[in-house]
Amino acid sequence: MVKLKLKKKFTELKPEELRWACPVEKLHFETTEEVEPLEDIIGQERALKALKLGTELFAPGYNIFVCGLTGTGRMTTIKHILKQISPKAPQAPDRCYVYNFKNPDEPRLLEFPRGQAIMFKRNMEAMIFYLKQKIPRTLEDEKYIEARNKIIEKYQRKEQELFREFQKKVESERFAIINMQVENVVKPSIVPIIEGKPVPVEQLVNLAKSGKISEETVREIQQKYLELQAQMQEVFKKEMVLTRELAKELEELERDAVRSIVDGIIDEIKEQFKIPKVHEYLDDVRKHILNNLNIFKMSAEQGKMPFPMPEQKDEVDPFLPYRVNVILDNSEQEGVPVIIETTPTFANIFGTIEKVYDSRGFWRTDFTKIKAGSLLKADGGYLVINARDALSEPGVWKALKRTLMYRKLEIQPIDVFFQISSISLKPEPIEVNTKVIMLGDPELYHLLYEYDEDFQKIFKIKADFDFEMNLTDEVIVQYAKFVRKMCRDENLKPFDKGAIGKVIEFAVRQAGRRDKITTKFSIIADLIREANYWAGVDGSEFVKTEHVQKAIEESFDRKKMIEDKIKELIAKGVILVDVTGERVGQVNGLTIYEMGDYKFGRPVRITASVSMGRAGIINIERESNLSGRIHDKGVLILAGYLREKYAQDKPLTLSASICFEQSYSGIDGDSASSTELYALLSALSGLPIKQGIAVTGSVNQKGDIQPIGGVNEKIEGFFDVCKAKGLTGEQGVIIPKRNVDDLMLRDDVIEAVKNGMFHIYPVETIDEGIEILTGVKAGKRLKNGEFEPGTVNYLVDKRLREISKGLKKFTSD
Repeated sequence: MVKLKLKKKFTELKPEELRWACPVEKLHFETTEEVEPLEDIIGQERALKALKLGTELFAPGYNIFVCGLTGTGRMTTIKHILKQISPKAPQAPDRCYVYNFKNPDEPRLLEFPRGQAIMFKRNMEAMIFYLKQKIPRTLEDEKYIEARNKIIEKYQRKEQELFREFQKKVESERFAIINMQVENVVKPSIVPIIEGKPVPVEQLVNLAKSGKISEETVREIQQKYLELQAQMQEVFKKEMVLTRELAKELEELERDAVRSIVDGIIDEIKEQFKIPKVHEYLDDVRKHILNNLNIFKMSAEQGKMPFPMPEQKDEVDPFLPYRVNVILDNSEQEGVPVIIETTPTFANIFGTIEKVYDSRGFWRTDFTKIKAGSLLKADGGYLVINARDALSEPGVWKALKRTLMYRKLEIQPIDVFFQISSISLKPEPIEVNTKVIMLGDPELYHLLYEYDEDFQKIFKIKADFDFEMNLTDEVIVQYAKFVRKMCRDENLKPFDKGAIGKVIEFAVRQAGRRDKITTKFSIIADLIREANYWAGVDGSEFVKTEHVQKAIEESFDRKKMIEDKIKELIAKGVILVDVTGERVGQVNGLTIYEMGDYKFGRPVRITASVSMGRAGIINIERESNLSGRIHDKGVLILAGYLREKYAQDKPLTLSASICFEQSYSGIDGDSASSTELYALLSALSGLPIKQGIAVTGSVNQKGDIQPIGGVNEKIEGFFDVCKAKGLTGEQGVIIPKRNVDDLMLRDDVIEAVKNGMFHIYPVETIDEGIEILTGVKAGKRLKNGEFEPGTVNYLVDKRLREISKGLKKFTSD
């Protein structure tokens, strides 16, 4: 059978079709010094609308989850939006914790208008300082001492009268009261008087034995002694009552003496802060001061000592109940607060209660150790946190949800949250009105939305940041303004219009399509800084095209070690890749390797073998567990294509295997499905395929070639291998026609195409591609149902018919 060789010239792309060139003539400036810096956000209209709604609508649950890839300007946009917001929420009050005189373990929360909490604290400090001076002086005043002495003298007279009457009673019974020393204590004791002399009761028995007194007398004396002893105990009790009454009257005198002073200064503070809850606290302070005047007297006595006692580190401050712990002071806050929490730990977000370790080995704390977190500091404003960081910190997500749902903040250390220590303090909860803005990726958003039922209740606004935007003349100008802004903010050299054009072309390639441009401004910013560096190395006043190109090349060179290692293995023949000659059932496919922030393409040999049988198409990668689901789907599509095209008049019975040679790390995706089909058609038809032409593209069951990703990297990867092995002028790449608008190839590839040393063939169908690879006409089906003789399809159909008949004959025999 004569093969129908093609004489026509295949359609290939022209050099000008391989890259979009920035129209620098539309840039009406010579350098960026002539351009106004960019002050607005570009390319994120959808996200800006969502952010505007979310930031201005202060209602329960309207917190914002910002989705988007890192580097798309999410944080910059958020800062920009928040700067422009006029405060719609009421200004957050100042907050402080004070001592709770009724329940010391539950510190009281006081709220003040902005700037007044610190004033209240200073007033309280001034009050205590004043009372420390004034109370002792008042209690040393002559009139007070005179009144005090009168009270003491009054009670002394009562005591003396009490003892005088008792002493008369004792003497009338022929007893006496004498002071006796018992060990180191002198105690009054009642003793009988015998023959004019006091005799201890214990010696009465000896006197009776000696005959000096009768036993009857002894018994009478002992009985009377017991009676007097009981009466003396009653006297002592009355004396203790008098002592208590004296102390009480002296305390009341002290209180009366200083009451006007304390009342005056507290009333003065009340006048400044007309807040009911503050007045309640001040009333408790008043009572506590008047009931604890001793601490003021002791403070004065210590101050008079020539050598004051050293302060004990572990000793509790007696004036602690009067201290004020301001945990939120908004006195210097202008506008709404915006807190960007870069380390969202539990303590940093929600605050904590610090503890101190004393010399006795105990942990101690008090209300002055309560510390605010960023959630409280952002009250009335915005708290910006990274979602993954917050979710990875123990306890943060659960506590954050609870706080946002109930809008109440309970400050506790994290060990209490996990119940690994007892609660030492339980501060009064704080009502907060903080809007939380979380930054995360789309995958995390969908996971939380799907599996956390509370998430959609507290994050009702989603702001989606796009990674690309439409490429328009206006956007080109805005990009130039962005470069100008960076030059101003970071003191970089001006860029000329050629350099701006190169930056924009790089940004278009990053987007992956000519009609789009990337919004990953962090990548562009890095390129701008590095181009500025190379301009400095070159001693240039301006950043020029060659400096931007140098920055791009150097950036790629730093990341391409793995790519160079693979190219080296190909050059040495360790990885088998033919770029010349023809082989049956063998095609060069193109794959993409992604290494973090760098990706590159390389050719891979794809082979197919066919035999009689009913196994169908065997995917060797799948059988060895090296392929993904998308790749497996692509292989199944091949069988569908063969049935559609060749099995309408006969059963499709064959055994065929397809393999990615020397691939051991697994593959996925369907971008090589057309390549696999070409290898299979070659194996069935027996027609050799040109090894100098590599192929990429997905195929459907109808034979249409579908677009794929990474087309630039794939073409450049094969070009580099061909260049290393030697360009012949016969080499090239077949790509989907629908990918033509994605091409942004390197200058050296375009130059090779221009010189006829390399070719890019866009195709829309399998038939177009097989003709380029074999040089034989694909062939159409004739009216008689057969394909044109000598064509690729004719030979494939003929081989499939032979296999079917042979298998039928073999099985019948």
